[in-house]
Amino acid sequence: ASECTAALPGHFATTGSTEQTACREGSFANGTRNDACELCPEGYYQDQPAAAACVRCAAGKFCPVGSSRELDAQCEAGTYARLTDRSGDPECLDCPAGSSCGGGAAPPSECSPGSFAATAGLSECASCAGGTYQGESNATSCLPCVEGSYCAEGASAPLPCVAGSYSTATNLTAAGECTDASPGHFATTGSTQQTACAKGSYTDAYGQGACTPCAGGTYQDEEGKTACEPCEAGSYCAVGAAAALPCEAGSYSSATNLTDASEC
Repeated sequence: ASECTAALPGHFATTGSTEQTACREGSFANGTRNDACELCPEGYYQDQPAAAACVRCAAGKFCPVGSSRELDAQCEAGTYARLTDRSGDPECLDCPAGSSCGGGAAPPSECSPGSFAATAGLSECASCAGGTYQGESNATSCLPCVEGSYCAEGASAPLPCVAGSYSTATNLTAAGECTDASPGHFATTGSTQQTACAKGSYTDAYGQGACTPCAGGTYQDEEGKTACEPCEAGSYCAVGAAAALPCEAGSYSSATNLTDASEC
């Protein structure tokens, strides 16, 4: 018997064999003179024949006894496979809050800006409701919109009220919900309040982003007005005049539309 050839590692030979036989995939034979191959244990696999050992199953994969390849974990939606699996049968854990898990072997996916996952075990992230926003990833809630802005559904940042409108609310969902500036007032982009037109200017319509200077030959000496007044006799009014200026000594005029002292 001592003159018989020993079967090599990765092979076996039964009683009376004339040649050794390679271990099939999913099994191994460690050392020499093996009369049978062993199946790869749970958590290991071997995809090659004639192997002397098996390979550790990769993180998050499934390798039952006798595996010839790694299998994807089959976790339900809302769960994911534990990445430090030791047994070869991945443990499916609840998806963490702030992430979504589609199931199978997919790892958790952080919620993108404009969405959130309030609790663990969710398969999808929810969009931020109108009037709220979220600028960060992996969020568990959304934030109220800010004054002077609006936030549509799924907003990742507040958008400013357009010029000519304003708002002090923190729950607006569209630009049309911002309040138009009144005649005699204006509002710049992102305003939280309207501003009265300065002396020498006016607005005569709603929703203006700037006031219009009084035309030459007119003036306005009060704030927040919707029109300018004709210049006074014996005076002149340049563009944007906040008051009528008298003709200089030695000159006069009965007109009410002069724009410069030289016209007296």
